[in-house]
Amino acid sequence: MNLDWAHFTPWSALTGGIVLGIASALFILINGRILGISGILGGLLPPKLGDASWRVAFLLGMFAAPTVFHAVVPAGYITAPRIEATEWMIVAAGLLVGIGTRYASGCTSGHGVCGLSRLSPRSLVATASFMSAGFATVYVVRHLF
Repeated sequence: MNLDWAHFTPWSALTGGIVLGIASALFILINGRILGISGILGGLLPPKLGDASWRVAFLLGMFAAPTVFHAVVPAGYITAPRIEATEWMIVAAGLLVGIGTRYASGCTSGHGVCGLSRLSPRSLVATASFMSAGFATVYVVRHLF
């Protein structure tokens, strides 16, 4: 196995994980809700009166974060990842992830971060399924095609 040392970023990944963990803990402590992106987005379809404003604000903040990051961090600090896929493959992957989150009753952030920290058996099974499918997909794409 060869590591791509130029793109291996353990410190930024660790920092991101810590920030996500703190944000998840604060979100559930302050709002009593799980920080699962698919659940937050899904709660807008159809929107409930009085429940939509915090969901819209959260999603707008999530979409604005990269712009704020680029405004604060020096240019060239992080390079854009190289994605070896066509636009249609990316759209198809996004749709499959969306369908999967509906079947799993949540996404990786909801099950993997929040569900596992609450010792949810359902989240353990879901996270194991996500990870296994990811490992299998990488193996098939890298070694069989």
